Amino acid sequence: MPDDPRPHRRRPRYKGTHPRRFEEKYKELDPRRFNEEKLKVEARGQTPAGSHRSIMVEEILERLAPGPGESALDATLGYGGHAREIMARLRPGGHLVGLDMDPIELPRTEARLRGEGFGPEIFSARRVNFAGLPALIPQTGSFDCILADLGASSMQIDDPLRGFTYKTDGPLDLRFNPRRGRPASELLAGLSELELTELLKTNSDEPFARQIAHTLCSADEPVSRTRQLADLIRGALKTAGFDHTAPQTRASLQRCFQALRIAVNDEGGALDQFLAYVPAALKPGGRVAVLSFHSGEDRRVKKAFLEGLRTGIFAEIAAAPERPSSAERRDNPRSSSAKLRWAVRQR
Repeated sequence: MPDDPRPHRRRPRYKGTHPRRFEEKYKELDPRRFNEEKLKVEARGQTPAGSHRSIMVEEILERLAPGPGESALDATLGYGGHAREIMARLRPGGHLVGLDMDPIELPRTEARLRGEGFGPEIFSARRVNFAGLPALIPQTGSFDCILADLGASSMQIDDPLRGFTYKTDGPLDLRFNPRRGRPASELLAGLSELELTELLKTNSDEPFARQIAHTLCSADEPVSRTRQLADLIRGALKTAGFDHTAPQTRASLQRCFQALRIAVNDEGGALDQFLAYVPAALKPGGRVAVLSFHSGEDRRVKKAFLEGLRTGIFAEIAAAPERPSSAERRDNPRSSSAKLRWAVRQR
């Protein structure tokens, strides 16, 4: 046989037993080949790199009660975990439409679900923000159940190139759709100290908003990297009397990144538009469930559902938000801040 002209290439390996770099975690990123490694990561209460652990699945299924032949909308498809469980209950004859504005993750999720046997007869995916619900309904018709799982997914958080986390260095982007809008670095560059203070208070209830805004706006050079932003926040809190390893500092880091993400993606405006059109998108007796992750989101959902109950659009709503069980919070720490609210449309 002729010699193969292609040089032999060794499979890349990461250093040590606990790699820190996202791109080195090849075992976690290919769970079908390395399922044992994936299970080890999950057993430590962590989410495997490049994946997502769906939150409050049983509670959502109970409230949405999807059944055979019904139509469903997953307005924030993400990794597809909730959609998978809903579709299993729509057979035979049902259909789920999954929406996601992320051009990187949506094709991966669609391919994954197709590979699991969810063909076009039961599942269709659309790359659109859920705020575009009014333009969707003439094409799909109304739905028996609607789910919105708000916030960033674990796949986005884990990838340093997306800029969603302070734990690794990367460009300060934070856009759900990196092909549209402006990144967080540009947003920061155009804000005054007063505007940034208000943004941090409104979007994340940050108690040290004023001190952090002053530090960021007084920086010697533009803030363009996630680690650069995190170091400046730590510096502001150290000046306020907190050690950089203190829980208060970690919480402030999470809140500040969250606040910028919400602003960059106009999450509040998109959620308001979505909630305003949900009743029209539901069939009589249809159910909607919204999973939120911070007080600003939960307030918007609560207000919209209360208004729907007051005007007679909704027959029933959640009296109070449901929370993940203690077991789920222990097994999946990223679920800790989740709140679930639901409503049922009048028949």
